[in-house]
Amino acid sequence: MKRPFAAALAAWVFLTRLPLPAAQLDESDFEAAPGFYPLVGVLIGVIGAAAFALGWAIGGAFIAAIFGTASTLLATGAFHEDGLADLFDGQGATTSQRMMEIMRDSRLGTFGAAALFIVLLLKIAALAQLPFMVALAALPVAHGASRLSAVIVIATSRYARAEGIAKPVAKGIGAAPLVVATLTGIAAVAIGATILGPGAALCGLAGLAIGHISTRLLFERKLGGYTGDCLGAVQQISEVGFYLGTLAWL
Repeated sequence: MKRPFAAALAAWVFLTRLPLPAAQLDESDFEAAPGFYPLVGVLIGVIGAAAFALGWAIGGAFIAAIFGTASTLLATGAFHEDGLADLFDGQGATTSQRMMEIMRDSRLGTFGAAALFIVLLLKIAALAQLPFMVALAALPVAHGASRLSAVIVIATSRYARAEGIAKPVAKGIGAAPLVVATLTGIAAVAIGATILGPGAALCGLAGLAIGHISTRLLFERKLGGYTGDCLGAVQQISEVGFYLGTLAWL
């Protein structure tokens, strides 16, 4: 990782739709960017926590959960949610080639719409039931740790498509970015555990792990690897798993 600051900027540019001052970024910066995905995830979660607090002040827990979820959608341009919907649309395919064709299609199908609705509903329902301070801590931790969940897929699987929007991660991840991503994710969980409590944090991680594994079962056997849509789906379901695991402890 020769230019860590540039790689961090590349991670922000790739994962969010929030503008940054013009920066000279090259292909190597985007290849190193996964090392900073968890950090960007934490920052997205902070945005969600701020919106959650605003919603709480306006109308209580349910409004807060909607505000928190909507703000992260706006921050990312529903980037990951789009991947989730595409992956579930592809579940009706009988071959890997057909599955990738369906996932590439910009139209939203029935399976994708249903999956997106359920996941968003679970996010809002879980956040609305968490105590105020727990929800504020859970948002940055869940967003950071779920991006690490996606990075783990990059590190342990292979890119299944020759080209596409996820091309910056097509070559996998180097040792240095992987270490940075892992340490960032661990730090986010450790810091968050001071508010969540060790038990809630561990249950949240257990829920995240279940989400990670179950999502990989949906695509790896058929595709023989991952695509950008698959990474988005892993992030989304891992995030929901963290909220549900945390809620289960309380």
